[in-house]
Amino acid sequence: MHMKKLTVLLAVVAAGLLSLMGVGAADAAPKVPLGGGSGILVLKGGNSAAACTVTSVGRPTTGPNRGQLIAITAGHCGKPGQRVVSERFQSRGDIGRIAYSASDIDLAVIELNDNVAPLRTVRGVTIRKVNTTPVQFPTVLCKQGRTTGNTCGVTWFSDGTSHFSQMCVVEGDSGSPVVVGDQLVGMVNAYYFLSCLGPETGTNAKTIMNRLNRIGYNNFKPV
Repeated sequence: MHMKKLTVLLAVVAAGLLSLMGVGAADAAPKVPLGGGSGILVLKGGNSAAACTVTSVGRPTTGPNRGQLIAITAGHCGKPGQRVVSERFQSRGDIGRIAYSASDIDLAVIELNDNVAPLRTVRGVTIRKVNTTPVQFPTVLCKQGRTTGNTCGVTWFSDGTSHFSQMCVVEGDSGSPVVVGDQLVGMVNAYYFLSCLGPETGTNAKTIMNRLNRIGYNNFKPV
């Protein structure tokens, strides 16, 4: 009888200590790792969802949305208000909602929840900075996509807004970070003619950054 009372007493003391330390069930839930190259699902309602890839995760350093953790992806992946989950960690719930989507440059901004742990490196692709100089022939570009993984190819040309390359991309790779080394130079948006054979095309980093500055996510910096 005394042992039972002691056990109950210890349980009460432990619960009190956890409460004082601010540790609870919600705090213990693991965060969702997310970075440029992570697969996401944009929920369309019912059982419908669009599979896409995150371009980069970071924060605007100035402007009205300063400090807000955001993810960038392709605009055709979803519309404002639609919920987003991690493809790999769907059971952990929503990671954010699309706050902005534009068809003219095919760009979307996802405002992320507190349950996201931002990543700089995803499966071997690391993003340390944004390079807004348009890529030109014969620069070799690489990307990390949720469908085809890490692929590279030569740049054919860039018109300032978009680039065209020989990288292998297919459906689901939309939004993939396009990098030269550890520098983000653009995102994947589409391919022409044949999947994986290309050519691939996507929005350049300068175009993305200019739009982010215009809509209040100023001076975006990757994590």
